[in-house]
Amino acid sequence: MKEISLHKAIKTCIYKKTFNQRTNTMDERQRLKELLLEKSYREGTFTLTSGKTSDFYVDGKQTTLDAEGGYLCGRQLFELIKQAPEEIGGVGGMTLGADPLVTAVSIVSYLDGNPIPAFIVRKEAKGHGTGNFIEGKNNLQPGCRIALVEDVVTTGGTLIQVIERVENEGFKVGLVVTVVDRQEGGAEALAAAGYPLKSIFTREQLIG
Repeated sequence: MKEISLHKAIKTCIYKKTFNQRTNTMDERQRLKELLLEKSYREGTFTLTSGKTSDFYVDGKQTTLDAEGGYLCGRQLFELIKQAPEEIGGVGGMTLGADPLVTAVSIVSYLDGNPIPAFIVRKEAKGHGTGNFIEGKNNLQPGCRIALVEDVVTTGGTLIQVIERVENEGFKVGLVVTVVDRQEGGAEALAAAGYPLKSIFTREQLIG
């Protein structure tokens, strides 16, 4: 028992030291902005998931799947989640864009000593086994309040779909957060549905 306690104490010291070395969240936010502009931001003519065309594109996965970028996204999103007025018992989102984000947030929360389990919402119910829409559901307390995350929000359609699915499973949506809000109606659509959107960056903050 003493060996286990000592091992846990050593792990805690290592984790706290790591976090203390990177406590300046403003510096981290600036570094994340640099990575997004370097890895994810593109100019040209693009068709978005919503069907709209745009003269720029933010390919969030190029940053969220990067080791440093994923870590910084997890840190910044976790900071927003910690500010929620009520305790958040899970963090999830629609596959594929949210997959690296929910994992990053969950790991960051564990290292911070306040572990939040992650879950993933499928686009279609699993065609075999449990037939679930939600992967990781068994790690969540029934009826708990959850946070939904996305890499980029345009119209908010994907998040509204996810909200419907998780609420149909009995969970409460306590927070909706994204890395980048393109400021093209998504925040307004979510607010109208009763779910204000929080973002690390708006389009204006990211590219001016």
